[in-house]
Amino acid sequence: MTSVKDRVIAIIAEQAVLEPGDVSMDQTLEDLGIDSLGLVESIFAIEEAFDIQVPFNANEPQESDFDISSVATIVAGIEKLVAEQHA
Repeated sequence: MTSVKDRVIAIIAEQAVLEPGDVSMDQTLEDLGIDSLGLVESIFAIEEAFDIQVPFNANEPQESDFDISSVATIVAGIEKLVAEQHA
């Protein structure tokens, strides 16, 4: 079974039109060329893939409880949401 991390990276890579191997944990979405629309599409794809709701405010991401500052923080946030869902 694919890990949460690998699935999230695959979704982000698809948005950035990159191979998953070209996405590193310390990169930001900006580094990967993903704009705000791409971010929203990524969040929707992640929600669908994991059947979760991401607490994300598309208009004010800095106001969100969900940290989108890097690939690593996004993966950590999704892992937490998935763990809570299965608790």
